[in-house]
This record gives sequence, structure tokens and C-alpha cells, in this order.
Amino acid sequence: MWSRHVDNRPGDRAADCGSSMEPIAVSVRGDGEWVLIHRCTGCDALHANRSAGDDNPLLLVRVAVRPIVQSPFPLERLTAM
Repeated sequence: MWSRHVDNRPGDRAADCGSSMEPIAVSVRGDGEWVLIHRCTGCDALHANRSAGDDNPLLLVRVAVRPIVQSPFPLERLTAM
């Protein structure tokens, strides 16, 4: 599910970076299509890519729930509010 940073805009192959793109989140479009959000490990650019038919559904779900499982802040503070 990782990719390579080759595009500035979809399909242009104009990016000079070439670094790995880490899947960091999942979004779902109105029609139900899943979209992976990637962050470049070299320049921190963000890109949205449609999920592919051969993407592992379990891995997609793992990316989707990562913010819940590995919260960026202490969840105990929410109950204190």
C-alpha cells in the first residue's frame, strides 16, 4: 500500500522527490470508494490515491483505525473534560 512520490498532480510524473509515500489515513468518498491518504517520507507532501482492487481489505481497515488505536494524545483527558 506504500507508493513512490512520482506525481505532483495525478499522472503528471513531474515530482523530483521519488521518496516513499506512507499510507497514513483512509477516506471514503460519497459513492463508497475508499481513498488512501499518503505522506511522502522525503518532503512531507500529501496525496490522495484511490484504493486498488488488489489492496488487502484488512490492511485498509488497519490504516483506517490507526488513529483510534494509536491516539496522538492521551484519551484519558477526554473523560476529564
